Amino acid sequence: MKEDIIISADLHCHSTVSDGVLSPEDVARRAHANGVTLWALTDHDILDGVPAARAQAEALGMRFIAGVEISVTWAGHTVHIVGLNVDDTDIALVEGLRHIRSGRTERAQEMARRLDAMGVVDSYQGALSYVSNPALISRTHFARYLVDRGYCSKLQEVFSRYLGERCPAYVPMQWSSLEQAVTWIRQAGGRAVIAHPGRYDYTPTQFDALFHEFRELGGEGIEVVTGSHTPDQYREYAAVARRYDFLASCGSDFHSPGEARLDLGKLPPLPADLTPVWHDWN
Repeated sequence: MKEDIIISADLHCHSTVSDGVLSPEDVARRAHANGVTLWALTDHDILDGVPAARAQAEALGMRFIAGVEISVTWAGHTVHIVGLNVDDTDIALVEGLRHIRSGRTERAQEMARRLDAMGVVDSYQGALSYVSNPALISRTHFARYLVDRGYCSKLQEVFSRYLGERCPAYVPMQWSSLEQAVTWIRQAGGRAVIAHPGRYDYTPTQFDALFHEFRELGGEGIEVVTGSHTPDQYREYAAVARRYDFLASCGSDFHSPGEARLDLGKLPPLPADLTPVWHDWN
């Protein structure tokens, strides 16, 4: 893409196919209305929303990038790797995602048992009422139920008290390996990006190991400007991108109009000296 063209990119968001509240078509319409010109739908561990998202984006004249956010277990914690510009029909990628989705129901049932023991009533059925795709039931669906039933005032409180790592209802999950996720993305013709690195509970030594391993496996970028980062973290991870020679990505991590810290298309620009992840997409 020509660098003299102003691009409003949002390369991380979710629809009802995973844990968002808007359909792929409605996410596309909201992105377009907010001025996005380069857009990716990146649902968790599934590509089923891509065809509808692509069709709506093209109808609106918005450039669409097929994407996915893959759950990875690394050093005992969950890391998310965004695959951008992938072939959404690639068999290895589709089958790999299907495999890592398979444990979500059992995990949700165990979370529900723990929540019920803590006095949360009918948590599993309650969470299911917020789910459009039962195969993708997640902590976010439980969190919405707990907020709407008055157990907590906002989603972040649910994760702080109940569902975050080291909280009593948190159930660890063995997702894909970092090598698997990066390999699936690369084999599908895509570019692997570490999502919202500021959210992970790693020591500086662990972060250094993660970044080096990711680069060695063929990972190329990190999210610098994202709705999951604070402005201070924009600067922090811009410095990380420079230090490790990563491409820079940006995305609102939009799930719902009422939950987003930043709406679709409302991100500040990437620092001018960083190379954007889309720099060579024609």
